[in-house]
Amino acid sequence: MHVEYEEFESIPDIFSYMASVMPPMKNTMPINYYKGYIFAFIPLTHSNDNVYLMIYTKGTLDGRILEFDINANTYRKVNAIERADKTYFIVMTPKRNTLADEAIKSL
Repeated sequence: MHVEYEEFESIPDIFSYMASVMPPMKNTMPINYYKGYIFAFIPLTHSNDNVYLMIYTKGTLDGRILEFDINANTYRKVNAIERADKTYFIVMTPKRNTLADEAIKSL
């Protein structure tokens, strides 16, 4: 496994990036919160090379569902996914993530 990294200044910056690369007609994506990092892994190859881009920032996230407004560059905790004009992030907080452990170790 090979990991490339892209560090962002803030959580809204990561959400903006994720919203811009999101597949059309999809407004919900997972985001990981683990060991003080907020991140996502994006596969860079479709072969068996296992090359990933880890986009990340340090911080904390509250909530399981976050609604992101790309125009205002803000996010907030919500109880449900309700609006098609907003982007939603499902916060995943694993107990253990070996892929993230290896990537974080190499930062």
